[in-house]
Amino acid sequence: MADYQLIIVGGGPAGLTAGLYAARARLKAVLLDKGAPGGQVMNTDWIDNYPGFPEGISGFELAEKMLAQAARFDLETRGNSEVVSMDLQGSEKKTVLADDTVLTSRAVILATGARPNKLNVPGEEEFAGKGVSYCATCDGPFFRDTEIAVVGGGNTAIQEAVYLTKFADKVTVIHRRDELRATKVVQEMAFANPKIEFAWSSNVAKIDGGAQGVERVILVNNGDGRESELPVHGIFVLVGTIPNNEMLPADQLEMEEGFVKTDREMRTSQPGVMAAGDIVSKDVRQVVNGAGEGAVAAMAAEHFLAGQD
Repeated sequence: MADYQLIIVGGGPAGLTAGLYAARARLKAVLLDKGAPGGQVMNTDWIDNYPGFPEGISGFELAEKMLAQAARFDLETRGNSEVVSMDLQGSEKKTVLADDTVLTSRAVILATGARPNKLNVPGEEEFAGKGVSYCATCDGPFFRDTEIAVVGGGNTAIQEAVYLTKFADKVTVIHRRDELRATKVVQEMAFANPKIEFAWSSNVAKIDGGAQGVERVILVNNGDGRESELPVHGIFVLVGTIPNNEMLPADQLEMEEGFVKTDREMRTSQPGVMAAGDIVSKDVRQVVNGAGEGAVAAMAAEHFLAGQD
């Protein structure tokens, strides 16, 4: 058994920033990550909207820099450490079981993140970061003056389709039904936009392209089963986000659709437990606000440990 003042679960931008702040505050803290610290940003080809990098930076390099900065202040990190379960109710000690090791602490920061729903079709993995995207805000500017597709019919998909018309010449919304699920006011915005077209009652069967990236998607009509080809240079898959909450004790936290609810100081419903990043119930999931939340969560943990909560 190992005892700490603070355990941080998750090593993405939120967790690494929380770790940096905790280490600088000289807290006895440990960061646990099921893989190599860095999170999903490690798989992001290029980031153009993170402050301080005017030329942009690869996701891998940004994660490496975040980790190196935390390590400079001697943050203890445990990669390849799978958190199996946790008990967050203890007034003095929270318990985290990572692999076969029991760790305890007075405070915990949950930064377990989330992951996008995927289509699981041929070509999706091959062209991830090369035309296949799960974030319009992140990647929209890369598709200026091109034709692209958006998959989905909910509020997020349709709002992002409207946003993408700022850059693309044409946006085709691919939806498996013959009507959208988005609210009427959002639908009206899309229907009124001359750059948006719709492929109704259709699913993506395959994403295809070449060395430069995506060139086309193959659609299948849900009614008659006929296939058609849609020439595009990018496809935005916006069919929902899955919280990484499998290890969280749902009966001990106030949650919303699987995401953890917090106040503006990133405190959860459980005293001494904070949350930050994509696991938090919110509308915007970006590297920059995840990092900011990590900083706030670490300071909230410091205040809790000092008895200032």
